[in-house]
Amino acid sequence: MTLRPRCARWFEVLTDREHLGAVLRQLGATHAVELEVRSAIDGAGALPDYREVLAEYAELARRYAAYWPSPAVDPEAPPADSLAGARDALARLRAWCEAADAPIARLQRTDGERAALAELAGVLRTAGAALPDPAALCSAGPALAVRLHALSPEAPLELPAELLCQPLEIGGRRYLLTVGLAEHAAELDRRLAAARARAIPLPSSLPSTPTAALAEIDSRLQQLDAQRESLRSTLAALEREHRLAGVLASFRFLDWLVTHVPRLPATEHFAYVTGWTDDLDGRRLAAALERGGAPHLLHFPDPPATLVAPQVLANAKWARPFEPVVRLLGTPAAGEADPTSLVALLAPLLFGFMFGDVGHGLVLLAVGLAGRRRHPGLALLVPGGAAAILFGFAFGSVFAREDVLPALWLHPLEAPLAILLTTVALGVVVITAGLGLDWRQHAWRGEGARWWVRRGGIVLLYAGLLATPFGALGWTLIAGGIAWHAAGAGASDRRLPAMGAALGELVETVLQLVVNTVSFARVGAFALAHAGLSVAVVGLADAAGAGVGYWIALVLGNVLILVLEGMVVAIQATRLVLFEFFIRFLRADGRPFRPLADPGAGTLASRE
Repeated sequence: MTLRPRCARWFEVLTDREHLGAVLRQLGATHAVELEVRSAIDGAGALPDYREVLAEYAELARRYAAYWPSPAVDPEAPPADSLAGARDALARLRAWCEAADAPIARLQRTDGERAALAELAGVLRTAGAALPDPAALCSAGPALAVRLHALSPEAPLELPAELLCQPLEIGGRRYLLTVGLAEHAAELDRRLAAARARAIPLPSSLPSTPTAALAEIDSRLQQLDAQRESLRSTLAALEREHRLAGVLASFRFLDWLVTHVPRLPATEHFAYVTGWTDDLDGRRLAAALERGGAPHLLHFPDPPATLVAPQVLANAKWARPFEPVVRLLGTPAAGEADPTSLVALLAPLLFGFMFGDVGHGLVLLAVGLAGRRRHPGLALLVPGGAAAILFGFAFGSVFAREDVLPALWLHPLEAPLAILLTTVALGVVVITAGLGLDWRQHAWRGEGARWWVRRGGIVLLYAGLLATPFGALGWTLIAGGIAWHAAGAGASDRRLPAMGAALGELVETVLQLVVNTVSFARVGAFALAHAGLSVAVVGLADAAGAGVGYWIALVLGNVLILVLEGMVVAIQATRLVLFEFFIRFLRADGRPFRPLADPGAGTLASRE
């Protein structure tokens, strides 16, 4: 178990400019480096100027991205790690665009025709006899024009006198059917287009009855669907022929490169990659660069004196899920304690005490085990559920029932005072541990003796207050603590105002400690609330009578406890850790380690 964060390690990689992209790709894939430029070399940015290539790619993406597949790395394709490689990828993308232009144009026309026919079918199916003969509508002569418009909700409906107009309300949407001279219809088209109306093209011919017309339209829709499938098969064949997914993966890498990599120092032939890594022994970086095959020199010199190293939380695997709890306040600095391991023990203990039930704990444990790979935050449910199971055995509670298992300790509602006193005692342990970590931090900085001079009296007075219910020793400790603190303040500053300020600090700090200690009684209060809610659920189930009603009430009641009270208890456990434990020692003013993003997770227009 470690109680100190580790400083990230400084690394430097020397490579030639031609292979810089490959080196950066390998480093980014490790999730273990944070780049920071440090060099006295006065040279141009090491990255080639990809602006022209990416600008043309962006224009192609604007036109064709809807027809592109998801990017996928093609191991046989040449990498786009250099400007020549990027231009080659762009040439292959242009070749696909030229080959795909005709099928895409036909697919767009087919999609448009299909959408218009499908909407016309909806109008015919809903309007029925309200529409004139479909054959007559479709076969109007060159002088007579028939129009069907879909109107926007806010468009004003002004019916021109020169045309025969029939407004329609179908499925909550507004339509307008008009018949009249072609020149009058053209004028109406312009007015409706300005009002954001949409014309629905009519086929050249349809049968006379709505039923036959719908059958004809359905037949045409099937033909169009077959055409669409054929055209999409053609595009899929072109994707394979031009290895389009691999080309797009190359541009995803370029997007990552120009977004995440700063201007690196370089000479005419060489480039320098420098920064920090949380791979403290350097093995992962060395292995990744070796696998990449690019020429390079990797070494780990001392970091520059002018730079502040990021802090890395180096915890055992079982404690790592609780690192985000510590980071809620920030990152511990080099001279601070990393309390992750203690939180990994304390948080489940608090949660389990407040949520003690074997059945509920099993549910949480199962959810945590099943979902932690997809959602890492659910890993917190594993120790929380295990603690709830242990306290469930101690309290004799299984899915809110207390008549299935014997209580190995006690039933909370039968001994509420014991529950509250136990949690206050737990608070004493937690706060004392926080004070101990505060002393340890000062000792790491060489200020351990000074801490005892300034804070020792506070600890002694706190111990005296805790001991007063058990005899006269407590009052002796209180007097000793006051004298100790006064002497320590006098040793630091003999002026009377300074000593008075120190006495005021003593009173304020000890009162905070007492309040923080008493606040742990809420753990017992929530344990009692959980037991009370369980009794209420069982009572409601009993009232529902034997049979199905009993089980429905019991299941729904347990679901309510799991969802509602489980969330409340989790929040309370987090609050106690943050504001009663961390406040004693943690300032969290360290620099966080921000690893370079994985080049496989770049953002491309084709994926938006």
